[in-house]
Amino acid sequence: MPCQHWRAYDLRAMTLLATDATAAVTRMAEGVHQSVWRTLGAPSGATPDQTRGLTGLIYKSINGVTERVGRGVAAALTRLEPLLQRLEAQGDESVERAAMLAVLNGVMGDRLQSSGNPLATPMTLRFQKQVLDWAVPPAAPHVGGKVLVVIHGLCMNELQWHSKHAGAPVNLAESLCAERGYTPVYVRYNSGLHVSENGHLLARQLQLLVQHWPVPVTELSVLAHSMGGLVTRSALFAASQQTMNWPGVLKNIVFLGTPHNGSPLERAGNWIDVILGSTPYSRPFAKLGQLRSAGITDLRYGHVLDADWQGHDRFRRKPDSRVHLPLPAGVACFAVAATTAAKRSPLADRLVGDGLVPLHSALGQHDEPQRCLNFAPDHQWIAYRTSHLALLSSPAVAQQLMTWLKS
Repeated sequence: MPCQHWRAYDLRAMTLLATDATAAVTRMAEGVHQSVWRTLGAPSGATPDQTRGLTGLIYKSINGVTERVGRGVAAALTRLEPLLQRLEAQGDESVERAAMLAVLNGVMGDRLQSSGNPLATPMTLRFQKQVLDWAVPPAAPHVGGKVLVVIHGLCMNELQWHSKHAGAPVNLAESLCAERGYTPVYVRYNSGLHVSENGHLLARQLQLLVQHWPVPVTELSVLAHSMGGLVTRSALFAASQQTMNWPGVLKNIVFLGTPHNGSPLERAGNWIDVILGSTPYSRPFAKLGQLRSAGITDLRYGHVLDADWQGHDRFRRKPDSRVHLPLPAGVACFAVAATTAAKRSPLADRLVGDGLVPLHSALGQHDEPQRCLNFAPDHQWIAYRTSHLALLSSPAVAQQLMTWLKS
């Protein structure tokens, strides 16, 4: 990425990432080394993946030196950051940098946060491309009482609602707001965290929104793409457990390609974990598959609650054991599913879905009736010849949302 897109603290953040990566590769190499020794009857070190004796001392020394050098450089860069910030012409964040951070957070955002890396994205609400600061809320003449909360999916950010169709710029959320009188508020969040962790954060953010919005919030609606829909459902549950009052003004939720019952791509990733872990020689390489974030592994079955993952090894293959969370009562819920197939193509082709999410998952359908979300028939709609990301720029999707949210 060109230098003009970087920020002062990115140097420290990348140093921390490089330190963690070096340590991870060293641990992997030691694991392979010990696997070979184990076949010859040699005992392991403190753990089954560690060597002992002189070999163990060498690996321990590499890890120790890497840690000390990495943290030392990071500390030095921390002291330099104020100077670098004064020297750089730090304007608005570039679209390229925001996209890079969104992907990085989606893939390993949980690790970024747990290690204190400054590249970890905090959850924020944004209005007119600025983070909402409740000490200085927006001016009342610029906002209305009908608020549309717009939330992105995995490895994305709010800027990616700005898209193109047939070469022309389009923003599904902005068009809906202009036609139906909403004020758009965008959510940016670390999609690598557990869905339920983001649910708790979103619930608190929406509570602050209704408390500090410059005019009374008369209606709250949500437009959620992909993982954003799971986070929204999780936030509603969190709000109900803490007696928050923002759900009382929530009128509509529109789910665009949300994997309510999971995505087969993550389940395939889980199979890779199992296969790599099946032999002593390949087992250390299973760590490569386990670099993917908690947010990604939540997509295996569509986890939305703390109980779905707490106390479980998220890389261990197991059947779907989610606690069923129905759609919220008293809220109009709409589901848009997409398929890359044509409407009149064979049924099997259409069921494949949008390339990431199968039709039945996006529509909340499940082989077990008790796990179905039961969207009303006229609250379901399928976009044909449409991919997962093309949902954000489809004129047909925009027209359907206008029809649903007409009052």
